[in-house]
Amino acid sequence: MLYIYDSYQTSAESWAQLMTPGGSHSVRNTPYDCIFIALMVEMNHRQYIDTGGFDGFYTYFATDKFTYGSTRRFWPQLKSIAEQTDSLFIPSVGPGYIDTGVRPWNGGNTRLRDNGNYYGNSWKAALQTNPHIVSITSFNEWHEGTQIEKAIPKSVYGLLYKDYSPNSPDFYLKLTKEYAEKFAAIRE
Repeated sequence: MLYIYDSYQTSAESWAQLMTPGGSHSVRNTPYDCIFIALMVEMNHRQYIDTGGFDGFYTYFATDKFTYGSTRRFWPQLKSIAEQTDSLFIPSVGPGYIDTGVRPWNGGNTRLRDNGNYYGNSWKAALQTNPHIVSITSFNEWHEGTQIEKAIPKSVYGLLYKDYSPNSPDFYLKLTKEYAEKFAAIRE
């Protein structure tokens, strides 16, 4: 499986040359064939599924309401599109988002972790769509505040990274395990 970030930067017609069986540079039915996943940012990115030859799409962004694709209330509709096109819908969950240390102008997209509630709500919204796959944004993108790996208070180059206080350093790994088990149970 290959996730293609910013897939919309290349036209659906160009992707079709690579990812449809009749494309001029098709990798389908070759040793390079795989499951190709497009990034769904806006609704019109559906064309990448309809004509581009992608096998599915993911939402990537950890900020609810940042893009059409990352807006959780649209996930049931996106799941329906996936079912209509026989493709994969892969909702992306995240623990929160804060990138103002590297993008000071982007405070409007900050989503506080709320002691794990933001992450839990993200997982719940994903699981309600009964997806085949859930992706996590991210394991270690500290500069965007989406990390779930163990965390302790630390300042690097004057930027203080958030830890999970008052919870343990592995709090988000434990939450991930809990929701992964719920996901596995509904997939059985």
